[in-house]
Amino acid sequence: MAFKPKSAAETKARDLGLALARLAENEGVPASIGIDALRRASPRLTPLAIEQMVRKQRDTVEATLAERGLALTDYADQGPSRGMEFTIESAA
Repeated sequence: MAFKPKSAAETKARDLGLALARLAENEGVPASIGIDALRRASPRLTPLAIEQMVRKQRDTVEATLAERGLALTDYADQGPSRGMEFTIESAA
């Protein structure tokens, strides 16, 4: 099987998944993770990038969480300057 380089979007989606996993593991699951905590954990993930990764690369984010035994059970986006929130639980 040939090596397929990851796109920048796939890399950022993986970064988002890893940041969510680290935060959930530190808080304990189930965890509700807001945008502020996520930005502190990974400053290079801007709110716009986070929104795009959830919309366009959700499979990659969920696969990254699944590798750690976690699942994205809910995602809420209240719109600009109102915040985003992720709910992470143990994978069943």
